[in-house]
Amino acid sequence: MKVGEIAPELTLKDGEGQEWALSNYKGHTVVLLFYPGDNTPVCTAQLCSVRDHWSEYQATGAEVVGISTDTVESHAGFAEKNQLPLRLLSDPDGEVSAKYGMKSWLPGRSARGVVVIDKEGKIAYHKVQPLSLFRPKDDEVLEAIRNTA
Repeated sequence: MKVGEIAPELTLKDGEGQEWALSNYKGHTVVLLFYPGDNTPVCTAQLCSVRDHWSEYQATGAEVVGISTDTVESHAGFAEKNQLPLRLLSDPDGEVSAKYGMKSWLPGRSARGVVVIDKEGKIAYHKVQPLSLFRPKDDEVLEAIRNTA
């Protein structure tokens, strides 16, 4: 996955079992936050930080979603427990994570990373965290979103 390439189509279910398709957001900036798993210390800190900066994310006008290989049911509980405002999408077979270059060294998990897709459907920002122990900084993600507009 390289900056400037067309983002691969994806359709996944969210924590409520509703389908979310990238194609429904043409003309919008979309942010895919890949993370290894619900209810783990670093992932919880990452997504709670997004929650705490949610007004800044909303101000960009971007559609922001989280993606991991956890189940729809796991996402529902994780989002409720942590009052997460963003949709969490389930990629149970890791197919979307692999398409977006987010394959993890942990079996059955996604790598931690960020993909920003511009309004034309092209990859504008792609970063995989070298170690899943470190989460992306909100200011870096917000800057990448703003640079896309």
